[in-house]
Amino acid sequence: MRGLGFAEHGDRSRVAFVDIPEPQPGPGEVRIRVRAAAFNRLDRHVLTGIPGVPIERPHVLGSDAAGEVDLVGLGVTEVRPGDPVLVNPGLWDGTCESCLAHEESMCRSYRILGEHTQGSATEFVVVPERNVRPVPTGWTFGQAAAVPLVFQTAWRAIRTIGMTRPGTTVAIVGAGGGVASAAVQVAKSLGATVAVTTRSEAKGDAARSLGADAVLATGPDRPLDRVLWEWSGKRGVDVIFDSVGRETIPRSVKALARGGRVVVIGATTGPIAEVDLRTLFWRQGSIRGSTMGNAREFDEVLAELAAGRLRPVIDREFGFEQGPEAFARLDAPDLFGKVVLRGP
Repeated sequence: MRGLGFAEHGDRSRVAFVDIPEPQPGPGEVRIRVRAAAFNRLDRHVLTGIPGVPIERPHVLGSDAAGEVDLVGLGVTEVRPGDPVLVNPGLWDGTCESCLAHEESMCRSYRILGEHTQGSATEFVVVPERNVRPVPTGWTFGQAAAVPLVFQTAWRAIRTIGMTRPGTTVAIVGAGGGVASAAVQVAKSLGATVAVTTRSEAKGDAARSLGADAVLATGPDRPLDRVLWEWSGKRGVDVIFDSVGRETIPRSVKALARGGRVVVIGATTGPIAEVDLRTLFWRQGSIRGSTMGNAREFDEVLAELAAGRLRPVIDREFGFEQGPEAFARLDAPDLFGKVVLRGP
């Protein structure tokens, strides 16, 4: 079976088509013929290599998938061959303390499709039946593939971990990626006042089209903390959504309101950051991590999407044979939204 991935870790020059065995569904599992897959920043880290995470090689990239059920294993009752479905890329064991408490993304054995397993940029994907949901009526497979990872990540981070409510001020650090475009929409849907920071006028305009109340330009003479402090009327910001990491976390902490939360969902510029603890304790702020979402949150955000209150944002769709070009698009300075790869 052919897929887009790599045989050896490295930079994007390593991305090519590889062959892996065709998967077969076991009990309680379904096989999906992939009609569309989508990439995330996570794929860059998988390509480079993640310390402590063994990655089978050759390896297929991609965590998001949508397509048609192709085969079902024993005991599958909710779907049948031909059903159009999308995939929740979070995988859990269902038996640990966290799973029994319905906090699946905190499972001791939690894995993500395409990181800990072979990915979705290929012909077939096998997942547990509990990981598939119907494609919303009227959606294309490309739209369905653009949703799962980024929207559940944004929903949990903004709503659950960030405790966003009507009247909350929320700042999204960076405007280009799929999670950021989802986070703007989620925060607005919860009644927040939302600012996005960016150095790109085009990305700022795109963020406004999603509902952002303010687009704040940052730069050498306009550091993040000063920009957010001014925007908040020197009150500070309630929730700061930060996936940048080392370069921005210290300044995000400085811009917090009393009782504010910096919610961290990634560390693009590096995993180690130094913060001023005096600011943190004096303002009674917190830095909280968030990863993916639990099964309930996944269904909640899908319901919002199916109702049209949120919408998938696609930067560009590519044909399967354009796979390497599609992956390279992740590094484009004007990227906004998800990069989708149509199935073979």
